[in-house]
Amino acid sequence: MTAGSRQQGLYQEHQEEHPADAMPVFQDFERYLAEFTLDGTRRTVVDELVVGSCKIPRYINEFWTAAQRRGLSLHEISYRACFKPQLPRFFIELFTRKRDTVYDPFMGRGTTLIEAASLERQVVGNDVNPLAAMLTRPRLNPPDMEAVAQRLEEISYDYSLKADIDLSMFYHSRTEAEIVSLQRYLAQRTTTGEEDYIDRWIRMVATNRLTGHSSGFFSVYTLPPNQAVSPQSQLKINAKRGQQPSYRNTRALILRKTASLLRGLDISIAARLKAMAASALFTCRDAGRVPEAADASVALTVTSPPFLNVVRYATDNWLRCWFNGIDAGIVGESMTVTSSIDDWSESMGSVFQELYRITRPGGWVAFEVGEVRRGCVCLEEYVIPLGLSAGFTCRGIVINQQQFTKTSNCWGIANNRGGTNSNRVVLFKRN
Repeated sequence: MTAGSRQQGLYQEHQEEHPADAMPVFQDFERYLAEFTLDGTRRTVVDELVVGSCKIPRYINEFWTAAQRRGLSLHEISYRACFKPQLPRFFIELFTRKRDTVYDPFMGRGTTLIEAASLERQVVGNDVNPLAAMLTRPRLNPPDMEAVAQRLEEISYDYSLKADIDLSMFYHSRTEAEIVSLQRYLAQRTTTGEEDYIDRWIRMVATNRLTGHSSGFFSVYTLPPNQAVSPQSQLKINAKRGQQPSYRNTRALILRKTASLLRGLDISIAARLKAMAASALFTCRDAGRVPEAADASVALTVTSPPFLNVVRYATDNWLRCWFNGIDAGIVGESMTVTSSIDDWSESMGSVFQELYRITRPGGWVAFEVGEVRRGCVCLEEYVIPLGLSAGFTCRGIVINQQQFTKTSNCWGIANNRGGTNSNRVVLFKRN
């Protein structure tokens, strides 16, 4: 029997004995991880990490890849430092059943929540950045193309309008007027309480199309859409490339991106998302205190916290904040972005205390961390004591090693050379 058939047989054996709607957790997950293989050849390497007096098993393999399961097209919303949907799906399928609650206290673009809802799990999401809910909520209740097209036609554009800040280095004057018209329309709909799921979808798509490096964005050529450069930097880019902003039809681009997001969306999956949307809970708080989440209510948390000062969330999202009437400065002050490992650990300590409160007995936390500062800091060595102190037991570390990614090559980062080298997920359980 091959390694691949052993692994698949173990999973099928579990599924047959414990149907998804009857059994909440994969009981023999250690064996499952130890015997896991994607291609029938690569075996899991199992060793130990000693943290204080604890010996924590580590499982090292390629547990998921971007091509293993083609992710939902709905995930194609850019946001800094987001993980691929295959990561949360792996743990959702391993540790939860239908109707269980899955939580992400640092939800970002909502990858964990979209995957969980598509698998018929209840979802709770939190992020101190209000953009996170704006980017996530609409994709739990996606409209059809015709409804979006009709709503866009109902929005009047005033071509005499200009932004209240100088955006001429990014946009043609007609494009800028369309963006400001759309901004005012959405603000008014929110103020009057008329904003509906179609408006929220249009807001989400427009926010994602503000700047980018192709003709599919509202702006002249600039950095990828998850990092808006400053006006001064954009002037330098324009000068270097000898470019001037040309007119971009915002209606057409919103519809184009809508079609891309809805591409191949199965009717049954759309129905699951909408069913879960009705009970979805979104909060915008410090993850160390989320009183809206009930005690012992969460079956699984899958999350990835801010990694020290690797990503500048506020400055990277300044233009998105402007469009949505959000004070980027306040967002920056609220984010846990620091160069001090002690400050980071103190903040994460309160997060683990809160996670313990809301995790049900037998529930799990999959806490994704990374190697930062070129591998000199392995955050799992700091995270494990925090989880233990909160009351969890640490059941292992899953290290997923992959080939180069498009994003890492784009940013000039070679795999295992810089940035977050691999997915390193620390598993905690509340007994």
